[in-house]
Amino acid sequence: MTTQRNILLAIDASINLLLGAVLLASPAGVIDLLGLPPTHTYFYVSILGAVVFGIGIALALELYGSPRSLRGLSLGGAIAINLCGGSVLAAWLIFAPLHLPTRGLVILWVVTVLVLGTGVAEIASRPWQQEDGA
Repeated sequence: MTTQRNILLAIDASINLLLGAVLLASPAGVIDLLGLPPTHTYFYVSILGAVVFGIGIALALELYGSPRSLRGLSLGGAIAINLCGGSVLAAWLIFAPLHLPTRGLVILWVVTVLVLGTGVAEIASRPWQQEDGA
């Protein structure tokens, strides 16, 4: 179970680090790519990027920090974040008239499927049930 848990943590950490880094490194580029309305500040995009990147760091700490007695975000916490974030994004895409270009909708749907899919895979694999014993 530990190997499966580690693989899931590595995948989840990688996704969060990548998405967070993209949001932090190029907030204007993300806004343009998705076709979101222009803004005078990149505050919200940067904050979201920092939070997502921080989640990735916490997952990486959980994966690699054990030998140094460092704990991060457990797989159970990652499942909660993935399902909550993915569900809210899906709800916005389904129920709100976002008026985004096709490329923006496609990218956001890919992110939604990736995040929800990761959460579902983590639930289905069940290594989170034995985290304390691992």
